[in-house]
Amino acid sequence: MLKLGYKASSEQFDANTLLDYAIHAETTGFESVWISDHFQPWRHNGGHAPFSLAWMGALGAKTSKIIIGTSVLTPTFRYHPSIVAHAFGTLGQLFPGRIVLGAGTGESLNEVPSSGIHWPDQKERTARFREALKLIHLLWTQERVSFDGQFYKTENATIYDKPDTPVPIFIAAAGPFMAKLAGREGQGFICTSGKKPELYTETLLPNLEIGLEESGRAGDPTYDKMIEMKVSFDTDLDRALNDTKYWGALALTPQEKMDVEDPLEMEKLADALPVERAASRWIVTTDAQELAAKIGAYVELGFNHLVFHAPGPDQRRFLDLFSSQVAPLLRAKYG
Repeated sequence: MLKLGYKASSEQFDANTLLDYAIHAETTGFESVWISDHFQPWRHNGGHAPFSLAWMGALGAKTSKIIIGTSVLTPTFRYHPSIVAHAFGTLGQLFPGRIVLGAGTGESLNEVPSSGIHWPDQKERTARFREALKLIHLLWTQERVSFDGQFYKTENATIYDKPDTPVPIFIAAAGPFMAKLAGREGQGFICTSGKKPELYTETLLPNLEIGLEESGRAGDPTYDKMIEMKVSFDTDLDRALNDTKYWGALALTPQEKMDVEDPLEMEKLADALPVERAASRWIVTTDAQELAAKIGAYVELGFNHLVFHAPGPDQRRFLDLFSSQVAPLLRAKYG
């Protein structure tokens, strides 16, 4: 069954404003809310970075049914895996069946400034991630865990407050190995829209399926294939186009933003882009039918959990427009 979610952009709004928008997302019929776990935003001026774990507790207390997750949190540098297991154990106990740990290997923008570490290569980041997942699982399923890994250690560690309903882990992937890992070890998969079609059709989804087959879950209808959809939808086309400028950093290539850890520098790089390039990762339109068709192309690829990220400053406006004009078209066609 198709699920529609809302991306709560912690890089753009303070905690209270973002909380109001997320509550409104539940009111307007969205099934899930996903907050980015950023220590620093993409830009310094006008940027925000509320603490995701505290914010999730507030949202859970203010809502009744919406699924709440991170998209995504890095359980390897700022947080020791045991702290992640502790935090999500408590959240899962407070809001049973409503909490998801969305996890990935991270970005230097968030991990280096808060810790002063040397940012390692992708091979080490992936190895740390796999070890972190193993330790989190042990802490959620066993007592008095003494773990002696390559990167992490615990000594007689116990998570005393665990939920009766296990917290699922969704794994974010931008390449073949992590996509396969998501299928083997995750309860869900996360990626983002707006990239070359071949990335989804030839790399991410085929490797995800290999991982699912290896774990004996091929064709499992309960497995979430989630994609963050970058959508700028408004009745005013100029407004929809210009709203994307705030998020110009997302249009930078990995080479352009590699090792950029200062929001001021990231902001400078993003603001130098023409608006057409800033908008290149987004579906920009005033036409609900056109938007539904472009979103539907991802559903037809196999994605069943669509999380909508809108770039504009008035998120309530987006939620109202989308829920009244676009969501009914998607639900009517895809269920």
